[in-house]
Amino acid sequence: MWGVPILILILGTGICITIFCLFPQVRFFPTALCQFLQKLFTRQESTSGTSPFRALCTALAATVGTGNIAGVAGAIAIGGPGAVFWMWMSAFVGMATKYAESTLAVRFRQRDSAGRWIGGPMYMIQNGLPSRWHFFATVYAAFGVVAAFGVGNATQINAVICSLEESASAYGYVQHPYTALVVGGIMAVVVMILVSGGASKIGQMTEYLIPVVSVAYILLCLIAIGRHASQLPGVLSQIFLGAFSPAAVTGGIVGSAFSTIRIGVSRGTFTNEAGMGTASMAHGSADVSHPVEQGLMGIMEVFLDTIVICSLTAFVILTSGVEIPFGTMVGAELTAKALSASFGPWVSAFLCACLCLFALGTILGWGLYAGRCVEFLFGRIRWRIFALCQGFGVMLGVVLNTGIVWTLSELVNGLMAIPNLIALLFLMPELIRLTSEYRIIKCSG
Repeated sequence: MWGVPILILILGTGICITIFCLFPQVRFFPTALCQFLQKLFTRQESTSGTSPFRALCTALAATVGTGNIAGVAGAIAIGGPGAVFWMWMSAFVGMATKYAESTLAVRFRQRDSAGRWIGGPMYMIQNGLPSRWHFFATVYAAFGVVAAFGVGNATQINAVICSLEESASAYGYVQHPYTALVVGGIMAVVVMILVSGGASKIGQMTEYLIPVVSVAYILLCLIAIGRHASQLPGVLSQIFLGAFSPAAVTGGIVGSAFSTIRIGVSRGTFTNEAGMGTASMAHGSADVSHPVEQGLMGIMEVFLDTIVICSLTAFVILTSGVEIPFGTMVGAELTAKALSASFGPWVSAFLCACLCLFALGTILGWGLYAGRCVEFLFGRIRWRIFALCQGFGVMLGVVLNTGIVWTLSELVNGLMAIPNLIALLFLMPELIRLTSEYRIIKCSG
């Protein structure tokens, strides 16, 4: 799935949006940052939809998760430090892609039976494309339901279990064989209780959970990087050299530049989900006066997720001096070892706690996405029955092998991206019109 065609489709779509919309991720970034900070400190409620900030937090809940900790560590181990460069490149074009997804989700959204706004790739395809393409909406929704149990559940709890094992070993304890099942069971119960409350409860939870956990993790990473600041020039050299000549950095273990690009782009897409269209299901419910206003929050989503948090994780690992097992599938345990080199073994427990909360946020965000897909396919959703299915998905992540979980997740990511990206390309004229319209409004205002 993650061969040349999908790489061309993802990067090509992002590049087309960047060029034809005149670099919205650059031109609109100051405005997006100002609006984000304003919404962060001035919360607003909405009766006809979701507040823009809550929509952003729900989207961030699904993107800021174990991929930022475990996914980055795996990308470096499999693709070398150069994979970080390609994560940055995918994030740059991904900011444009996410801008387009969020903008068009608001443009082609519709009201549900309760009169509230709902949007996403399914409605963008159904309301924006000719009828002969409407089957793509059903295909996307079906993949979305499957992805909720892979990307949304299994990878998250799997990373938590790996981190728990690392934390136990750091203190000299041998984890009991049933510990993982107990932890998974507790997480499953919590998820079922929260998801059963429906979309509004998910939004309320993520609005407070994600900012607090993200700030705590960012501060921890900044302190760790500051303690090894002298290593940063060498790390940057490894990243840029490894992007085009991975063998020179990894001792020949990672020798293929294409492998480095593939890993960087696929893991970058996994963590920020640009091109998958999932976040547009959250952004599409935002109560805004113009579609581009929520598109700006899409830009900030990718920036915060990949450019900020993923980069900090990468710098922590590469500056710590810990041995990186190149060519080996690893996860959060590598990040834990890197942080332990700065703070001692206690940090493994802190990282495990962060992972649990990040994972909970991601599962809740994906719970909303899967719920929207079920609602599109079947017309209504019984949240309590759906919550039981989500709990089952959490337990699935406990028993599956880490490599299998990541492979399945990357597969589903690609399958969801194809119909969404095709729709974005078809709707490019409308996106250009909305961008020009907003620019005129902004200038006249």
